[in-house]
Amino acid sequence: MVAQDTFAPAVGLPPPTRNQILGMLPAEDYQRLAPHLHMVELDLGHSLYESGGQLDHVYFPVQGIVSLLYVTQGGNSAELAVVGTEGMIGVSLFMGGETTPNRAVVQSKVIAYRLPAAVLKAHFAEGGAMQLILLKYTQALITQISQTAVCNLHHSVDQQLCRWLLLSLDRLPTNQLQMTQELIANMLGVRRQGVTEAAGKLERLGMISYSRGLITVLDRSSLEQRVCECYRVVKTETERLLARAVPA
Repeated sequence: MVAQDTFAPAVGLPPPTRNQILGMLPAEDYQRLAPHLHMVELDLGHSLYESGGQLDHVYFPVQGIVSLLYVTQGGNSAELAVVGTEGMIGVSLFMGGETTPNRAVVQSKVIAYRLPAAVLKAHFAEGGAMQLILLKYTQALITQISQTAVCNLHHSVDQQLCRWLLLSLDRLPTNQLQMTQELIANMLGVRRQGVTEAAGKLERLGMISYSRGLITVLDRSSLEQRVCECYRVVKTETERLLARAVPA
C-alpha cells in the first residue's frame, strides 16, 4: 500500500505524494513523516544550499526543477544533474556527510516539501522501505552525474543542449523553459557563443523557438533523434530504479 496524504495542502497546490519518493513510501512510513513536512515555494535563482554549507533540511520537489552545480574557485560553474518530482535535494545527509561541495539552485520555479535533516536521518537509519527508495534514487542520481560528465567531454554542444532540454522537459508540465543563453552556458560549462550557435541550429531546424529568454520546444521527437545516448541512459535508469507510479 503506497502513501496517502494525512493532511491536505492549500487548494490547488500539489500534495507531498506528487513527489515520487514520498509517493512510493508505504502508508505507515509516510504517515510518520507527514507532520514534519513543510511546503515552500522557491523562485528561479533561489539557492537551496551553497557549496560547503550545512544541510539543515532536505527538499522533495512536487513542481519545478532544481539544478545541482559545481562552482570553481574562479566562479565558473557546470551543472551536474537536474532534480524534479522524481527526486530529493540533500542526499549527502544520509550518505554520511553534513555538507556538500555542490550548489543547488532553482532552475524553474519550485514547490517542494521541506523535511528537517534530523527526521530524515532517523528514518533512514531504521532501514526498511525509505532507506531502499533513497538508495535507489541516489543510484539514479549518480548515473545522471556520471553521464553528464561523459556527455560534456565527448559530445557536441548542440547534443548537450538537446540532452539538457529533454531532461528538463521530463520534469516540467509544459514545453517551455524560462532560461537565458548565458545561464544555459553556465549550466553546460561552455562559452555563451557555443550555446548561441547550438540554439540557432536547433531553431533553424524547427525544433525550438527562442525569444526573450523563453525556449519553446516545437518538435520533441526530432530532439530525441538528435540527442546523444546520454539522455536515454539517464532516463532508462531513473525509470528502472523508480518504477512505481506516483499517485495523482
